[in-house]
Amino acid sequence: MSELSGQTALITGSTSGIGRATALALAARGATVVVTGRHAERGAEVVEKIQADGGTARFVAADLLDPGDVARLARDAGAVDILVNNAGLGSFGPSADITSDQYDAMLHGNLRAVYLLTAALAPKMAERGHGVVINVSSGAGTIGDVNNAVYGATKAAVNSLTRAWSAEYGPSGVRVNSVAPGPVLTSLPYEWIKGYVPLIPLRRVAQPEDVSEVIAFLAGPGAAYVSGAVIPVDGGLTAAEPPKLVG
Repeated sequence: MSELSGQTALITGSTSGIGRATALALAARGATVVVTGRHAERGAEVVEKIQADGGTARFVAADLLDPGDVARLARDAGAVDILVNNAGLGSFGPSADITSDQYDAMLHGNLRAVYLLTAALAPKMAERGHGVVINVSSGAGTIGDVNNAVYGATKAAVNSLTRAWSAEYGPSGVRVNSVAPGPVLTSLPYEWIKGYVPLIPLRRVAQPEDVSEVIAFLAGPGAAYVSGAVIPVDGGLTAAEPPKLVG
């Protein structure tokens, strides 16, 4: 496939999980991919995989918790046509147990970095008259998720930014959307997330490729009239009726 030929895609957090799968999917469709993350060795592996498959990619190291590094990443990435704000982090537990450092890390990594990188790159897309921004949100931004308050709040804020940016940049030809995954089998151990399976109508957790294929669709011409959407990719989890207690 070559539907993204001639376009450059920057994918944050693309050394593993959903980000890595997205880098491979966009490269397979012809995009030149800027792989980014904190781990150069893992980044090199993704770049090598893309190149071995006939694609084009390079790695730019960045720590998105550092605003200066976010600004440098925006400069080093060059002219970006597709921005996928995928990187994120979570600390789970009762709200009273979340430390101020954990709180700050989630807000800075999940929200501030998304804001700063988009604010740096989307206006340039608008000047060129085209571009796509895709934010990786979460079902936790829609439902009340126990022991997940701060993470869910950051993702709800990302959904709000998605709608606002769709209105702001849409007149200049820039589309902005979010995907909202449910549990995904990435770095989290299956033993931890398997408890969600009975709650998911499709009765399985997602693989990274389940999400990356939706991102690839949103990046391509088939989604030319989709903007301002928050698309669940959760096997029906957030649409399902909560299970009823028995007894």
